[in-house]
Amino acid sequence: MNIETAYKTYKEIYEKIAAYGHAMRILAYDGETVAPALAAAGRGKTQGILSGLQYELYTCPEMTEAVSYLVAHADELDEFRRREISEFNKTNEYVSSIPAEEYVEFQVFINEAQDVWHRAKQTNDFELFRPYLEKIFETTRRHALYYKPDQDPYDTLLDMYERGLTREKAEVFFAALKEKLVPLMKRVFAAGEIDDSFSFRTYPIEIQRKFSDILLHSIGVDRRRCAIGETEHPFTDCMNRNDARVTTHYHEDNLLSSMYSVIHEGGHALYDMGSDEKLDGTCLFGGVSMGIHESQSRLFENIIGRSREYIDLIFPKLKELFPEQLADVDARKFWLAVNKSQPSLIRTEADELTYAMHVMVRYELEREIMAGRLAVADLPRAWAEKYREYLGVEVPDDTHGVLQDSHWSGAAIGYFPSYALGSAYGAQIVDRMKKDIDFEGAIRAGEISKITAWLTDKIYRHGCMYDPAVLFENCCGAPFSPDYFVDYLTKKYETIIAELTK
Repeated sequence: MNIETAYKTYKEIYEKIAAYGHAMRILAYDGETVAPALAAAGRGKTQGILSGLQYELYTCPEMTEAVSYLVAHADELDEFRRREISEFNKTNEYVSSIPAEEYVEFQVFINEAQDVWHRAKQTNDFELFRPYLEKIFETTRRHALYYKPDQDPYDTLLDMYERGLTREKAEVFFAALKEKLVPLMKRVFAAGEIDDSFSFRTYPIEIQRKFSDILLHSIGVDRRRCAIGETEHPFTDCMNRNDARVTTHYHEDNLLSSMYSVIHEGGHALYDMGSDEKLDGTCLFGGVSMGIHESQSRLFENIIGRSREYIDLIFPKLKELFPEQLADVDARKFWLAVNKSQPSLIRTEADELTYAMHVMVRYELEREIMAGRLAVADLPRAWAEKYREYLGVEVPDDTHGVLQDSHWSGAAIGYFPSYALGSAYGAQIVDRMKKDIDFEGAIRAGEISKITAWLTDKIYRHGCMYDPAVLFENCCGAPFSPDYFVDYLTKKYETIIAELTK
C-alpha cells in the first residue's frame, strides 16, 4: 500500500458513508417537517438499515487499513489530506468504539424518541417522554465511555460539540457572565417598560411566509440553494453548499417569534453555504463546531437583526405587509420592542441579555444528570427551581418548561453551552470586523453582502480545516474573551436605557 492507493480507498468508501448520511438526514428533515404523524415507524426501519450499512463501512477492514496507513504517514500528506484524515479518524474512532448492534439500535431509537417528544410537548406529558429521555442520557453516557474510558463522559460530550470545551472551562465562562450580566439585567429591568403589545396582534401566517422570504433575501441567503420548512422547533441542516434547509415555526399571534427564528437559521445556512467548494462532499465541509456555528446565527439574529440600522432597513417592508397591525407603530417603537429585556420562559424567544441564563439552566441540569446527582424523573422540578432562581419566573407546565427544546430527544447532550459561547464569540468577531469595514453603514445601506464577504473570508470558506480555537484566533487576532460580549451588551442596553429615559 502507498499514499495514493490508501487515499483512493478511503475516498471511495467515504463517499458511500456520506451518501447514506445524506439520505438519513433527508429522512430526518422530512420527519421534522412534512411527514405524517404515523410515519415514524417506517422511517425508523429505513434509518436502521442505512445506519447499519454506514457502520459497516466505517469499520470494514479496507477502511480501517487505509485510514491506519494514512494516519501513520500523516507527515507525507498535504495540509488538506492530513486534516481530512485526522477529522474523519475522530468520527471513525467514536463510531467504531460502539458495538454495531447497539449503534444501529440507538439510531432507530432516536427516531422514535423524537416522535414521542413531539407528542409529549403537544400534550404536556413529560411522563410519556421520560423513559425515552432516561435511555438517551444512559446511552450517551455509555457511548462516551466506550470512546474515551478514562475521561469524564460529560467532558467528552462537550468536546464533541465544541472542541476543547470542558466542564471546568464552561464553569469559568458562565460564572463570568453571571457576575457581570446580572447587575446589568437589574438596571435594565428597572429602567422602564417597553411596549411590545403590537407584536401579539393577529399576523396571518400566509403573509408571514412572504416576510420570511424577504428576511432571508435581506441577509443574502440565496433561495435557489436554500429551502424553508415549518416545524415544531426551528433548526437548520445543510446537505451541501447548494442544499441548505432552514425551518421556522409560525405563530399567528406572535410576529417576532418566527421573524428572529428565520434570521437565526439563515445565519446558520450562510455559514455552511459559504464553505469552500473544494470541501463539498468531504468531512471538512461546513461549520467546525457548534459554538462557531452559533456565533453566526446569533450574530445575524441579534447583532445585525436587532440593530437600529437593520430595523430602519426592514421596517418599511413590514409596514407594507401588515399596514393595519402596525398602523400605530414606527421604526423606533419596533426597535425598542425587539430589544425588550425581561425574564421569560422560552429560550428561543429570550432577549440577548437574559439568554445566557436559559442556557445555564440546561447546562447545569445536564451536568447533574451525567454525574448521577439528578434523576431524569426529577427534571421538571429541578427545571422549575432553576427558572425561579435564575430568572424569577414560574414554570406553568412542562410544555413551556422541560419539554420546550428538541435537543435532548435527538441525543444532543452537551450542545447547549454552544449557544451562549456562540453569542460571546459573535461579539468579539464583530469587534474585529469593524476594524476592516463600516459594519453599521453596511447594514444601513442594505449591503449586508459586505459583512458576509468578510465572514466568508475569515470563517466560512475554511470549513473544518482548523480547530475552533485556531480559526477564532486567526479571525480575531486574539484568543476568545467573554469581555467583548459583556461590553457589547452594556453599550447596547445603556443606549436603550437612555432612549427610555429621554
